[in-house]
Parts: sequence; C-alpha cells; structure tokens
Amino acid sequence: MRTIKLTIAYDGTNYAGWQVQSNGMAIQQMIEEALAKIVGSPVRIYSSGRTDAGVHAEGMVAAFRTDREIPLSAFIDGLNSYLPLDIAVREADEAPSDFDPRQGAKGKHYRYTILNTRRRLPLCRLYAWHLRGDLDIEAMREAARLMVGEKDFAAFRTSGCDARTTVRNIFSVEISREDEIIRIDVKGSGFLRNMVRIMVGTLVEVGKGKIPLSAVPGFFNGKNGATAGMTAPAHGLCLVEVYY
Repeated sequence: MRTIKLTIAYDGTNYAGWQVQSNGMAIQQMIEEALAKIVGSPVRIYSSGRTDAGVHAEGMVAAFRTDREIPLSAFIDGLNSYLPLDIAVREADEAPSDFDPRQGAKGKHYRYTILNTRRRLPLCRLYAWHLRGDLDIEAMREAARLMVGEKDFAAFRTSGCDARTTVRNIFSVEISREDEIIRIDVKGSGFLRNMVRIMVGTLVEVGKGKIPLSAVPGFFNGKNGATAGMTAPAHGLCLVEVYY
C-alpha cells in the first residue's frame, strides 16, 4: 500500500472550506471525486488542517493511501485534468506509510493581504481586505512583536474551536508594505480556529488607534471568554506552506 503526499493550491472563493460538509461544496470533496476517477475506487484524503470558506492556499498538504501502481505524474497532471481551474495539485510525492499530514506538521505559514487605499481595486477584491484610511504600521509592528512566542491564545479563537489547549507557539509575525499593499506573514507551530484572522483584526485595530498598544499583552492572560480584536475577512487569508 502506497502513501501519497499531495501539495495543493486553491482559490477558496467558491467553496465552503476545505473539509467535506453538508452546507456546500468543499475542496476536499472535489479532490476526492477526482482521485476516484484516477484510481477507480473511492478515496479519503487527510489534510494538514482545515481552511474556512473563502480562505485560499498555495501549499495545503494532504495524503491518501492506494494500492494502484501508477506514476506520480498521474496524481498531478491526471488529477488536474479532472479538477476545476480554481484547484490544482502542485506536487505529488511518495511518503512513509505512517505519514500523517496533521500530526507530522512542524509549523505553518499564513499570509494575510490588505489593500490600504481610498478606492477599491477590482483585481484585489477576492484576495485582499480593502481598508480605507491611514494605518500606523509601526504600531502594528510593535503589537506583532508582542504576539511572538509561546502564549495562551484563548482570546484569539472563535466559538466552535475544539482544541484541547489554547497555548500556541508563534515563530514570527512580519508586516511589510509595498505601495498600497500590506502583507502580514504569520508563522507558528499551529493555530486555533480563526486565530490568524483575529490576530490580523487586532493588528488593524491597533493601526487605527482603536486598541491601544498597552492593551495587547492583556489578551494573553488566558481568561475564559476574553476576546481580542475583530475577525478579519476570510478572503484576505492564504495558507502559504506547511513545514515538516
């Protein structure tokens, strides 16, 4: 039995998220249906995590098992021939039999994109959060530094999060700006439900002066029911890479 590791990119605009669900088409479902056509039988794939409706990915990692002795290229070109244009397999590799995309992950890299300009740009509408008005980037960077390290991120999750612990280790939070585009790159060992989007929302509210910089350390006190800033829109978020 072979274990095949897939690296997948997708535009999440038209999907209800990664995971198969009853309330809409999921990216996982699209890939499983395409895989069934390649191997000739139903296949279940297991991913490194979930992304919500509207969230994009450049490097989602998933794996499945099969006894079909077909070349790896079939799991790239063959799958892509059956997949819609907004989903694509980038790589297919043989993996050890015990490879677990979720448990084996050492970290993840997310990128959030903001369009900070007075007027909207149609080509950015599906991939960036449009914000008018000035943002204090230096204050946002200082707040970002306060988010780095092993901390209790209970205030940075939404309802329905079933994680056993809310402590996470954030390796880095970097903010860059090029003209009207602001990118927030977050790397960490793992993330709670909507954690990156709430981190971004908090940074934006700091940048707008709605949350004082002095309040940020208090978000990590682990109190039940405590909340940080707003949840940034899903469409600005992209899973860039999963590290193993």
